[in-house]
Amino acid sequence: MNNAIFYFFYSWAHRLEFFDQAVVFVAILFPYLVVLLALSYLLFYRKSLRDSLFVFATAGVAGVISKILKFIIHTPRPQFALEDVVSLFEKTSYAFPSDHATFFMALAFAIFFLHKKTGYVFMFFALLIGLARIVAGVHFPLDILGGFALGIAVAFLVKKYKMVLFT
Repeated sequence: MNNAIFYFFYSWAHRLEFFDQAVVFVAILFPYLVVLLALSYLLFYRKSLRDSLFVFATAGVAGVISKILKFIIHTPRPQFALEDVVSLFEKTSYAFPSDHATFFMALAFAIFFLHKKTGYVFMFFALLIGLARIVAGVHFPLDILGGFALGIAVAFLVKKYKMVLFT
């Protein structure tokens, strides 16, 4: 089922140059914009260094855990696991869980804990980035879902211990 869903989204790639470029933008460059938007929101709208520390510490911890799991699990990326896949950009590290999905979903949920409506916007950004990485052929859907689950779990744990960590 993972492969079938992967091929459904991957089939959108390599058809139109403009679409491929848009996918690469969303998968590689848009995440930097999302980080800048989150930082801007936290510093200029929330005006709280403590909230900024909470959000980025949550995302950072999630990202580190993702890298550790990736090192332990050793799941190959689609272009190495499937013969007919040519990714839109080169990634050679292991795939599960997706670092991008983990980081951006943790970021989104941490923001959600501070302000629900803004959190939904950042959840949408995380979904968009995850989808782009599947279409680009660098992740399977389970890599993205695993990253989302890990990011959400870390966000809830950090929120639970927020009083201890950020007082």
